[in-house]
Amino acid sequence: MLTKRDRLLLVWAAPLITALLSAAGFAQSTEKLVPTNTDLARFGLERAWWSQATINPARSTVRYLTVDEDNLYVQTTGGVITVFDSETGRKLWSRQLGQRDEPSYAAVSNRDSVLIVVGLNLYSVEKFSGAMNWKLQLPKQPSTSPTVDDRFVYLGTLDGSVFAYELREIRKLYEKNLLPEFSQVALRWRYQTGGEIISPPISTGRVVNFASRDGSLYSVGTESRRLQWQFETDATLSAPLAQSRGSIVMASHDYNVYCINVDNGALRWKPFVLGYPIRQQPRIIDDDIYLIALGSGLFCVSLRNGEKRWWYPNITRFLAATRDLLFLSDTLDNVVVLYRKTGELRGAFPLRRFSVRLSNDRTDRLYLSTPSGLIVCLRQIGQEFPIYHMFPERHPIMPELAPEKTEGTETGGGLRATCQAVTIAVALARG
Repeated sequence: MLTKRDRLLLVWAAPLITALLSAAGFAQSTEKLVPTNTDLARFGLERAWWSQATINPARSTVRYLTVDEDNLYVQTTGGVITVFDSETGRKLWSRQLGQRDEPSYAAVSNRDSVLIVVGLNLYSVEKFSGAMNWKLQLPKQPSTSPTVDDRFVYLGTLDGSVFAYELREIRKLYEKNLLPEFSQVALRWRYQTGGEIISPPISTGRVVNFASRDGSLYSVGTESRRLQWQFETDATLSAPLAQSRGSIVMASHDYNVYCINVDNGALRWKPFVLGYPIRQQPRIIDDDIYLIALGSGLFCVSLRNGEKRWWYPNITRFLAATRDLLFLSDTLDNVVVLYRKTGELRGAFPLRRFSVRLSNDRTDRLYLSTPSGLIVCLRQIGQEFPIYHMFPERHPIMPELAPEKTEGTETGGGLRATCQAVTIAVALARG
């Protein structure tokens, strides 16, 4: 028979037991949603990791997924951002930025910070710790995500302006508690165009390029605000700009795709005519341009000469690419796997509950999320280290392992060199 003390302990422990059982049941039901390595192996894939973003599923959903070479950023409609190590899935931090349900844009990052526009404020957060760097009040309503390099942050606005703020000066003002009153002190320059800025600016460090609803693409010096060149089209931009290897790829509402020399604004090849509208940013991997045409499918075009290489129907989104495979979404929300060289089908599998999907042209990883914040990262089997498409120079230098011993050769020195190389490789992978 239970004593009074036992009954009190049971009453006290009951909510905790219920919570633990509920959490265990949630974990089991969640894991059932995540694809298994057995299912993925048929398509040359394996699961790298899965995790759960911080979210209130009763009132919020995942709004944006963005990635760089270090982290994955998950933003919700409620204003919460959760940051994961993009390779291990370790949750680094999460925090609320701005008021709940304020309009926001997708996060951008540089080497040490992540920047997010929420309402009329620009937040800078230390990307590995989540510590607040600064908060800047914006002079105009932004129309796109910002763009950041190592020195400046650039913002396009609804009135056709582009503002360039100096990062170091913003930090000084914030540390002296001079924001937002003295925000203009950090403003390096403002450039006015004839219409709304409709694509996030693209910076090379020397020039910044941006497109306006007036039908022009502008190239302006990052230091001087001096116009370097201006490229005019017969129709406005229909999708965000893409840049690679000294070229800007631009899709317009006249169904043309232009490839422009970033140094002088000259056309690199005759405009590629699709006949279908393009609403998504062109994705450039090596010498391949991938264009998603609304109502048609995926076109693969050469960056070098603008020639069509192949076409595949019913594709709605670019997801990722390895050296030989391409991962896409189709009209049924399947993940479709094609061979990059020929466009031939390797296979397709349904992951419809993971409906929030990142278009990753930075690395070869696939990042998928449910609206409630369950994140899964997939990779090609055996590809433990990511391929850096956009910035290959950022890939860590990997040590070369000593060749295996052949008959009749010394083993001591080679074995020691191999062990040292493996130790270094493991250290680089962890660090």
